[in-house]
Amino acid sequence: MSTPPDGLPEYRVLTGPDDAAFCRRVSEALDMGYKLHAGPAVTFDGERVIVAQAVVWAG
Repeated sequence: MSTPPDGLPEYRVLTGPDDAAFCRRVSEALDMGYKLHAGPAVTFDGERVIVAQAVVWAG
């Protein structure tokens, strides 16, 4: 597949709390054919760890 499925963009930034749901979202993107773009960014919002991970379409 030369373009991402479902009209998704070639570059995406996934964000959210550092939990199992976030890890599943990143894993689903990888399963679709996206590749990680560098390492994640991590911050603390005073209550929980928030992660951002960029992915790029590799198809």
